[in-house]
Amino acid sequence: MEEENEVVKTFAELGVREELVKACERLGWNNPSKIQAEALPYALEGKDVIGLAQTGSGKTGAFALPILQALLEYVNSAEPKKGRRPDPAFFACVLSPTRELAIQIAEQFEALGSDISLRCAVLVGGIDRMQQTIALGKRPHVIVATPGRLWDHMSDTKGFSLKTLKYLVLDEADRLLNEDFEKSLNQILEEIPRERKTYLFSATMTKKVRKLQRACLRNPVKIEAASKYSTVDTLKQQYRFVAAKYKDCYLVYILTEMPDSTSMIFTRTCDGTRFMALMLRSLGFRAIPISGQMTQSKRLGALNKFKAGECNILVCTDVASRGLDIPSVDMVINYDIPTNSKDYIHRVGRTARAGRSGVGISLVNQYELEWYLQIEKLIGKKLPEYPAEEDEVLSLLERVAEAKKLSAMNMKESGGRNKRRGEDDEESERFLGGNKGGNKDKKSSKKFKR
Repeated sequence: MEEENEVVKTFAELGVREELVKACERLGWNNPSKIQAEALPYALEGKDVIGLAQTGSGKTGAFALPILQALLEYVNSAEPKKGRRPDPAFFACVLSPTRELAIQIAEQFEALGSDISLRCAVLVGGIDRMQQTIALGKRPHVIVATPGRLWDHMSDTKGFSLKTLKYLVLDEADRLLNEDFEKSLNQILEEIPRERKTYLFSATMTKKVRKLQRACLRNPVKIEAASKYSTVDTLKQQYRFVAAKYKDCYLVYILTEMPDSTSMIFTRTCDGTRFMALMLRSLGFRAIPISGQMTQSKRLGALNKFKAGECNILVCTDVASRGLDIPSVDMVINYDIPTNSKDYIHRVGRTARAGRSGVGISLVNQYELEWYLQIEKLIGKKLPEYPAEEDEVLSLLERVAEAKKLSAMNMKESGGRNKRRGEDDEESERFLGGNKGGNKDKKSSKKFKR
């Protein structure tokens, strides 16, 4: 709750133009979030901004609104040529670490810019480059991209350049600076204009991010809408220390106790997502996997099934843990404890978003204890234990063992880790359609009720 003496300003009072305020209202943004309220005044003044905020706090609005406002003001203030206003192509570029997040950011830009004829292009891997080249030929105002694919187009696409770029956004900046993106990011920064506005946003701040800040931001304003590494107050966090051989039983028990909840389960490997989804479906749960091994269309298909409620359990690797706003997630289960404790913040950030409540449960085996203790150290608190009677949990052992056996056979038949991409698509089809591998009605998990 807000303190009594704290006045919540509206978007209009923060200086946002009327056209954009109306767009915010259509999106259900009636009042600015904390990061928006603190960042927008500085961003609208034209300052570089570093925003440190919890996942799900409205970071996209904090950088999209100032960019769109600057675009409007640029068009309205420029001298008409031959009776026409200038059309500033390639005005802004947003860099994102994942394809799904890039697509989601672009959707928010398009929604906010729907009244001002905004053109937006998405440049990510897994989508035909020729389609993207055609989109660039339409001279979009805003480009949202992953660093590798953007650099591909900057290197190879005839006539495309970012020499007129006015705004650069680095979203989930800590993730952009990993080994996969660092080279492409440095190449992009070498090519784009130094005279520009830069916004850097992340849920976590690292030494690499500070180094990047010094390299490409000018006198930035730092906004901390959260403590350094924190989770929201509406998130109920628990752990359970379990023997590795019983971890699957505990997972099934937790899902059975909350049969109508929407859940995200995090595993360490791509094969782990497929194996677990197959196991859960054979037990009657409506589970679907998403991982980096799937094609882009299948990943988006899986996400859409989950968002639409056709499947209520999403089994995923950390590729799905950044920036995806799926409002209905009730529970996050860390089946595999992340080796990088900062990833925990992003994982549990999938639930308890925008003031809603949520649950985060970590299943810790004897080999993961050190990683788990690092998480408690990072967030500065000891978590309570998830309550469960072990005898009750182990009563599921036989059925879970049979489901794991079936899942292993299915994985073996489809080629496991060495399968070709086409076979992966076929397996995805089984998850995305049909009843194969488990009943899809909500009553299916009730057979575990004791």
